[in-house]
Amino acid sequence: MLFIKFRRWRNIKELQINEEIRDKEVRLIDVDGSQLGVVSSKKALDIADERKLDLVKVAPNAKPPVCRIMDYGKYKYELAKKEKEAKKNQKVINVKEVRLTPSIESHDLNVKAKRAIEFLQSGDKVKVSVRFRGRELGHTDIGREVLLEFADIASEVGVIEKEPKLEGKNMVMYLVPKAE
Repeated sequence: MLFIKFRRWRNIKELQINEEIRDKEVRLIDVDGSQLGVVSSKKALDIADERKLDLVKVAPNAKPPVCRIMDYGKYKYELAKKEKEAKKNQKVINVKEVRLTPSIESHDLNVKAKRAIEFLQSGDKVKVSVRFRGRELGHTDIGREVLLEFADIASEVGVIEKEPKLEGKNMVMYLVPKAE
């Protein structure tokens, strides 16, 4: 009966397993966590094969390297499960943008503020920007007033994270939802 051992392709992040371990001697740790001492890598591989498990190099930089006998498939599955659980618990914050002009009328400002309030209530950050064109760039104080009035309208649900600041031809301000 012919046994063919499949080589597993090694990624940079992956641990070395079974035949990929090229060290002469390794410190061997058993399935239950007890140390079996320093043995040759061939003997360690034989012990792992006897138990129908994998030999995994867990600490490659140690002298001698530390290898553990474990079920590698089960180990990777547990890691993936933990990663998925951690991803589930994190909150993704999107940044929505509202663009204004320095000469915006009050009704238009209220409509844009209403939209920004919706964004803030859904938990998103809002980037409010005023674009200056031509001679408007000489009157950036008007843009600052517009931004502060906008922040005043949205103050029920949001607070200013970053004060209005001129960036090129735009004046930008960030609003975040109020912490309850």
